Amino acid sequence: MICFGSNILLSRLAMARMPVELGFFIVLVVNIVFSGTLFGAELILRDTQFSWQWKEAGLFALAGLIGTYLGRRLLFDTVSLLGPARASVVHSAAPAFTLVAAWIIVGEFLGPYELTLMALVMVGLWFTQPVQKGMSDAHRPSEAGLKKGIVIGVLTVAGFGLSNVFRGLAMRSWNEAVCGTLIASATALLCHFASTRDLPGAWKQIRSADRRALILYAWCGVATVCGAMFLVAAMHYIEIALATLVTHSTPLMIFPVSLIVFRNREGLSMRTAAGAAMVLAGIVLLALR
Repeated sequence: MICFGSNILLSRLAMARMPVELGFFIVLVVNIVFSGTLFGAELILRDTQFSWQWKEAGLFALAGLIGTYLGRRLLFDTVSLLGPARASVVHSAAPAFTLVAAWIIVGEFLGPYELTLMALVMVGLWFTQPVQKGMSDAHRPSEAGLKKGIVIGVLTVAGFGLSNVFRGLAMRSWNEAVCGTLIASATALLCHFASTRDLPGAWKQIRSADRRALILYAWCGVATVCGAMFLVAAMHYIEIALATLVTHSTPLMIFPVSLIVFRNREGLSMRTAAGAAMVLAGIVLLALR
C-alpha cells in the first residue's frame, strides 16, 4: 500500500513533465531491471534451489497481460472519459471484484467477520473519493462518453481483479514473488511494444524529455514493482481478497501528504477524513483477527 501510494504521488509530479504514454515505457523497463536485479541476488543468497514451473509462470504472464498492461491502459482511458474523481470511484471497486473472482476461481471463502470488515473498508474508500462541486457542463462527460467510460471502467476493474487472482493462485504452489513479478512486467512491456505504432518516434521523445521527468518515472517503476512483489508475497500468507483490499487503501498514506506537502489541493474534507478512519479501523480489525 505504501509503495503504490508513493507511485500515485510520484506519478502526479511526473505526468506534469511527460505524457504518461511515454512514461509507461520507463516504468515498465525499470520494473524489469529492478526485479531482475533482485531475482539475481535472490538466486545467489537463497537456501533452496530454484525450480521453474510452467503453469505458474503462465499465470503470472497472464496477470501481466490483463493487469499490468491492459488494466493500466484502460484506467488511463477511464480517467480520460469520466474524469479523475469518477475513475477513482470505479477503481476502488477492484477489491470487491477480486473477492468474487477468488471465490469462483480459487474457491477462497471469507467468513462473516472478514466480509463485514471488507464492507466497512469499501464504504470508507468510497467516502474518501473527492466530491466535485460546481462542475461546469464543459467538464461533464456526454451521455455516450459516460456509458463508454463505465464499460471501460468495469473492464479495468475486471482486469485488475483477475490479475490479482491469477497471481494469488500461482503463489499457492510456486512461492516466487520476485520471479513472478519479473515475468508479469516483461509480458506487459512486450505488449506495450507491440501496441505502440511509432517506436522510433517514442524513443526520440523519451531521449529529449525533461531529465526530472525521467527520474520521476524511474522512481515510479521502483515503487510499482516493489508494490507488486509485496502484494503477491502477502498472498502467500493471507487471502487474496484481503491482500488486495489492504493494497487499495492508499488514501491512508496520500491524505497526510496531500494536507502537509500539497496544502490540501485535493480539497479533502471531514467526509474524506471519516472515510479514511473507516478504512483504518477495518484494516486494523482485520490484522487483529
